Amino acid sequence: MSLAALNKIDVTVSLAADVVAAIEIQPRVRPPLARLFAGKQASLLLEVLPRLFALCAAAQQTALLCAIETARDQVATRTTEQHRIALIVIERIADLLRGLFVGHVAQDIASAAAIRVLMRRMSALLGSAQPAWGSAQCEETARIVAALNALGMSNEGDAVRPGSPLALRIAALDEIDLKSIPAGHSFLSVADDLNIIKRLLVDGATFCYCPDLDGHVPETGPWARRMTRYRLSPSPTGAAERLRARIAEALRLCAWLKAGAQIDSAEHGIIERYKLGPGRAAAAVECARGRLYHAVELDPQGRISRFEFLAPTEWNFHPRGPLVRSLLGAVLTARRRRDAVDAVIASLDPCVGFTLKFREVGDA
Repeated sequence: MSLAALNKIDVTVSLAADVVAAIEIQPRVRPPLARLFAGKQASLLLEVLPRLFALCAAAQQTALLCAIETARDQVATRTTEQHRIALIVIERIADLLRGLFVGHVAQDIASAAAIRVLMRRMSALLGSAQPAWGSAQCEETARIVAALNALGMSNEGDAVRPGSPLALRIAALDEIDLKSIPAGHSFLSVADDLNIIKRLLVDGATFCYCPDLDGHVPETGPWARRMTRYRLSPSPTGAAERLRARIAEALRLCAWLKAGAQIDSAEHGIIERYKLGPGRAAAAVECARGRLYHAVELDPQGRISRFEFLAPTEWNFHPRGPLVRSLLGAVLTARRRRDAVDAVIASLDPCVGFTLKFREVGDA
């Protein structure tokens, strides 16, 4: 069993006359990687790390590998860099699609067989990725795109075919969408990397459990990337908009793979490295749920003397983060309260399981 399966997030929503008065988030217990890795040879950790994470294994391994290489003053070749980016993109598409289909159209029996075939194709594509992206991978990606089209995902922007299971799900989310108090939005980006990495190495686990950027807690993930990439206004917002962002991103990334996975047209900041001093470095990787950080210090023998990591879930499920901002002040009738809150949590896609409780309090 992976370490991620051993922890969860506990969410308690306090209601006053059907209005969300407060949200309490008990964060997950983070896997004790800093303690497990201390004193170990870096090469050993690179083999072990993918087995510790059921989700985003390629992203986790790439982040650690890039941080270690940078600490050692090693530079990856262009072919190696292309291969790593392609792996990150394929894994990201697979995770986005898994969230779309398992979380939103799992009850659609008519689509079940096609979805299973599609996910097998994604797994095969991930396994077949070679250092040099070739015509075989482009052709397989084209077949995946055709399968997505058949399931109702259109190549035209983020549209879905009317009447398709995804279109019906978006309509249902619009129907139960929360009318919460308008809140300011901010989004994590590559521009924040150095600030975050410095905090990682100064404050360590304290920062990782409750991160912030000068007091604010930005959102990270597909919707945040979409808002930043196209400089869009974050209005409207909600579970339906985050679902649309997932659809649009999966199609956009498939188009990049289909066109040959060229490094020059890769997404800005998808893998970044930072040299911090002798034997010290960090890396950031843009994975399905958002921006992932690894920072390492190596001793003269190449062993890990310090390791810190920060996953996207710590931002999105922060006590003052995007989940809280999406819910606070919303009106929740007894009939729809669980479905509505579940939809918001699912739209932020935590990397671990969660529990949800409601309690009644005094007037707001």
